[in-house]
Amino acid sequence: MAESTLGTSTERPGTVQRPESHIGDALRAHLYAWLGEALRAPPGQATLQRVQTQFRVDGDDGTEGSQNPSALRRALEQLQREARRADLNDLDDEYHALFIGLGRGELMPYGSWYLTGYLMGRPLAQLRSSLQALGLERQPHVCEPEDHAGALCETMALLADPVDGVPLSVQREFYDSYLAPWLGSFFRDMQQAPSARFYAAVGALGDAFGEVEQRYLDTFAAES
Repeated sequence: MAESTLGTSTERPGTVQRPESHIGDALRAHLYAWLGEALRAPPGQATLQRVQTQFRVDGDDGTEGSQNPSALRRALEQLQREARRADLNDLDDEYHALFIGLGRGELMPYGSWYLTGYLMGRPLAQLRSSLQALGLERQPHVCEPEDHAGALCETMALLADPVDGVPLSVQREFYDSYLAPWLGSFFRDMQQAPSARFYAAVGALGDAFGEVEQRYLDTFAAES
């Protein structure tokens, strides 16, 4: 995985044996890490290569209850096609139009903005408290606040790691508190943004993955 914008500062809750995700816990963690990397900076060649060669969701019949929902598979395949024909200069321009712009980009990738209409609001303060309890803190060189969509995906990659992660109950609590209330809306807005081409496919993957992830975490909670 790429270097995270968050690092461990204290000992996190211990890992436990848990049922493997229907798409695999390793794939969950890697998808979160890839989304985090793509959201916090324009993709480089290594980022494009990883999505083309390292990710695969097995086929399914598309019926309800299928282990690998077809929407996620289709979204991943579309993103892989976009990655094969992507130009790095065009991706840099697209990223800046979407997330930086002149004053601001077409999208605001922050939880506080989606939840309150303001930056640096109460949701960010609550998030920082939860991160501290998990032994996670923003690295010194990072300027973006912790409720940036990329940082939250990277946090979930750390929590979902099949070797060094935390119990699924902790993952679900964090996901329900800080990602579920707004990240799906952000990914759907990304698909509709005027400048989005490659990132429209990123948004589709994030949206489809979020639906699979929510069902998985809800199922675990119901069975635990």
